[in-house]
Amino acid sequence: MQNKGGVPVIFALALLIGLIISIQLNTSDASDQGGLVTYAQASALERQLKEVRSEKELIMAEYLELEQRLKEIEEQSISEDALLQAAMKDLERYRMGSGVLDVKGPGVIITIDDPVPTEDNPGDGYSTIMIRSDLLLSLVNKLKDAGAEAISINGQRIIAKTEISLAGDNVNINTVPTAPPYTIKAIGNPETIEGTLTIRFGIIEIMRNNYGLQVSIAKQDEIEIQRYNGVLRYLYAKPVENPVAE
Repeated sequence: MQNKGGVPVIFALALLIGLIISIQLNTSDASDQGGLVTYAQASALERQLKEVRSEKELIMAEYLELEQRLKEIEEQSISEDALLQAAMKDLERYRMGSGVLDVKGPGVIITIDDPVPTEDNPGDGYSTIMIRSDLLLSLVNKLKDAGAEAISINGQRIIAKTEISLAGDNVNINTVPTAPPYTIKAIGNPETIEGTLTIRFGIIEIMRNNYGLQVSIAKQDEIEIQRYNGVLRYLYAKPVENPVAE
């Protein structure tokens, strides 16, 4: 009877031991297959992967937007630089035209002096070229006609407001007293200027033949002319402000 009563107990123990061994084998198999994760873990990793991809796309879009903005800034900067350079060139051209900038270039140098006294014509003590200062004005006009881009007389730059007038014993140029000999510098095409001045019945022939003045003209490859040193003041003239079109 004791032997028959122990059989269920032994069977129960064997079943329990087999169940434990089965669980251990299943756990071991799962470990041997490379650490397989559960469905919940796989779902969580998939969500994280989607979030990372979404963040990457947002970052890439922001990067492309910033890159486009940088390109626009660079193009705008280049455009502004080009406009600035063009404006600076225009300003320099206007300054040259107004005579407030030192300039250099090819041209001619003209020297004018009073007649040489002789026994037959000792002179009366007066300067012919100073009395006939209008000849200097005529010469300046002829130089402009010949395309001279810059002119000076005895170092005085000729500008739009320059006056050449007899004042007492001197000829004032830009309100500065001057006296002969007069050295006139003109920048432009030397051949054109010389041809215009030395044409028959031209200004130089008139100076020589009619007034006995000593006049020489020399072509130069490079002449330097100083800027106008006075102060430009405008009391009445004002720039016209163009209305902005709407």
